[in-house]
Amino acid sequence: MSKGWIARTPGGPEVMEWADLPVAEPGPGEVLLEQTAVGVNFIDVYFRSGLYAWPEDTMIPGAEASGMVLAVGAGVTDLTPGDKVAYVMPHGAYRTQRVVAADRLVRLPDGIDPVLIAGAMLKGLTAQYLVTGSYKVQAGDTVLVHAAAGGVGLILGQWLRALGARAIGTAGTPAKVALALAHGYDHVINYRTEDFAAVVAELTDGKGCAAVYDSVGADTWRGSLKCLQRRGMFVNFGQSSGMISDFALSDLAAGGSLSANRPVLFDYIVERDELLTRSNDLFARILDGTIRLDAATRRPLSEASAAHTALEARQTSGSTILTV
Repeated sequence: MSKGWIARTPGGPEVMEWADLPVAEPGPGEVLLEQTAVGVNFIDVYFRSGLYAWPEDTMIPGAEASGMVLAVGAGVTDLTPGDKVAYVMPHGAYRTQRVVAADRLVRLPDGIDPVLIAGAMLKGLTAQYLVTGSYKVQAGDTVLVHAAAGGVGLILGQWLRALGARAIGTAGTPAKVALALAHGYDHVINYRTEDFAAVVAELTDGKGCAAVYDSVGADTWRGSLKCLQRRGMFVNFGQSSGMISDFALSDLAAGGSLSANRPVLFDYIVERDELLTRSNDLFARILDGTIRLDAATRRPLSEASAAHTALEARQTSGSTILTV
């Protein structure tokens, strides 16, 4: 028997219950994990609240985690008990033990902290596909990133600097501005005191950005389009302020033949080879010091509900990690 968080009906953090959860033996192609830590993300909120459809009657949130292999099922040949692994999947991680399909697990190389990586699998792989897939960043590009002091934002700032891009970020408090500046950004705009679109225009001499990475959504998308150069790319990969509801293709034409996409991480790691390629890229940049995972708040797994409250109130910066 393991412990974990379940929700029986969509709603706020209060619908989450700390409960006993049964654990089955791993079947063919499966692995039983003793989990080490779990990352907290807005996708957990989207599932818990019912914004994203539930796959079953009860919901166990949690999209990223690390752990140690306890047992393997028939046909699993590349993992053995004792291996340290991590994964990213849409939900189900807020528990102490779990059976997972072996092909969704990535073995952790020496030097990767199993606690810190639990808060960086979804966030780090998101950053990886954003700069290599949604818009392939080139040296010399100017790029705008909203929520620059968040978990994805801090990784993006460092990755963009490594690629030779000029990174402009937005954040909501002086402390978050300072944190983002310490993680690769050339300039960070406090969106509560400044018009970020006007500042971007000033910083780029009116030319705008090659791309905008926007995880905020409803509150920022119109301003994001104003920040783009002709034929620039708007990448909306989240909606922490609410979903975009009044977007029209004509908005892209009016902005100067702009492009837009709404990517989802799981479409970029469907095949195991792609999961491994993107994970290895992330791990290599952590190991060589390009990416630092030093901005993380740790809470016990039993405080997941409180962690959701803080995340939705925008009281967090960097990663929030629930330790088991």
